[in-house]
Amino acid sequence: MTENIIHDITILSGKNRKGEPEGFDEIHIKPGDTISIVGPTGSGKSALINDIEIFASRDTVTGRQILVNGKVPPEHFIRDPAKKPVAMITQNTRCLCDLTVEEFLLMHIRSRGYHDQDLIDETVLLANQFTGEAIRRKVRMTQLSGGQTRSLMVADAILISNTPIVLLDEVENAGIFKDRVIEALRRYHKALLFVTHDPLVSLLSDRRIVMQDGAVVKVLTPNGSEQSALKQMLEYDAAMAHIRELIRAGELITKAVTA
Repeated sequence: MTENIIHDITILSGKNRKGEPEGFDEIHIKPGDTISIVGPTGSGKSALINDIEIFASRDTVTGRQILVNGKVPPEHFIRDPAKKPVAMITQNTRCLCDLTVEEFLLMHIRSRGYHDQDLIDETVLLANQFTGEAIRRKVRMTQLSGGQTRSLMVADAILISNTPIVLLDEVENAGIFKDRVIEALRRYHKALLFVTHDPLVSLLSDRRIVMQDGAVVKVLTPNGSEQSALKQMLEYDAAMAHIRELIRAGELITKAVTA
C-alpha cells in the first residue's frame, strides 16, 4: 500500500445516541493531516476511529459512512490486511508471538512481499526515537514494555505497513514521546488521527474533532491564537520528561528542574 493511492478519506455524518444528526456534513482527511479527537470519557471518540478502521458503511451504531477518494472503498481494503490502508494502534496492543523483534519484523516484511531486510534496522531505529527504553533486535516481542511495543508498532505502520492513515487510540500514557511521533508521521506524509486527553497532543494537531454523546459536535481549525499556549505546554512537557528520566535513573529531585 502506498500513500499516493489514497488522496482523501471522507467521513459522512451519522447520528448521536439520541438519533439526532451529527454537527457536520463531511470531514475530509488527507495524507499529512494531523487530527486530534477530544471529548469526555464515553463521548464516542474510539467509536469514530473504529468507523474509519473498518470503513463503516451506515452499518454501525453511529450510522456513519467512510469513503475513499470520494467512493465506497474496494472490498480488498476491508478484507485483506495486507492491502488495508489504515493502521490502528491502541493502549491495549499486546504481542503474543514468541519471536524476537528481528524475526517479527522480518515475518511482516516478507508477508508484504518486500525483500529489503534493511527495513528491520530502519524500523528499530525509528521506533527508538519514540521511546526512552531502547529496543534491541534480539529481544523477544513478549519482553517489550508497553511503550516499546507501541513505539515499534508505530514505526512498523510507517515503514513496513506503509499505511497512509494511522489511528492512535489514547497511547500518550504508554511511555512514548508523542511530539516525536507526530513529527515523524508528518515527515513521512501520513494522516494521523489521535484519540487523546492530552492537551499538548491537541495543541500540536492541525484540527480538533470534538465529541459529545456519541457524535461529532464541532470541528476546530486553530488560527494561530494558541501558539503561546503551545509553547508553554512544550516547555512543561520537556521539563516533565527530564524529571521522569532523572527518577528512572535513581536521582532525588531536591530542587526545581527545568528542561
